[in-house]
Amino acid sequence: MNRSGTSWQLILADLALILFLVALIALIGGQDKRAANERDPGNAGRVPAAPTQIAPAHAVYRPTPSAPAIGEWLAGQALDNRAVLTIEARHVRGEEARAWDAALALAREAKRAPVQVRVTIEEARESDLSATLAYDAAL
Repeated sequence: MNRSGTSWQLILADLALILFLVALIALIGGQDKRAANERDPGNAGRVPAAPTQIAPAHAVYRPTPSAPAIGEWLAGQALDNRAVLTIEARHVRGEEARAWDAALALAREAKRAPVQVRVTIEEARESDLSATLAYDAAL
């Protein structure tokens, strides 16, 4: 039996399925954008930032008396356009202002290097300040 006549039907079915999936994804994406615009009309027409995946830390910096300045430390690191410095400030209750000041001072000094800076502040049992360098990639 000759089955050469059925191969075009399988190809056509595959293409129809692919078209259906692409249309479905576009429809879902449009609904997400419409919902975001309804929540914040000022966002209409803006393209949302690409979500990022936070990568594991490549290097850790702790501002101790014997440590170099963060700018010097960053100069010794291999940086590229994915490099993100995350400054993490933890504080005990009532020390929020001190934690913010320390984190922002570190961020200002780090901004001199060609690296993106992210600052996180959270309440904890002990106060601590550190910075981690990672190579985040856009999804």
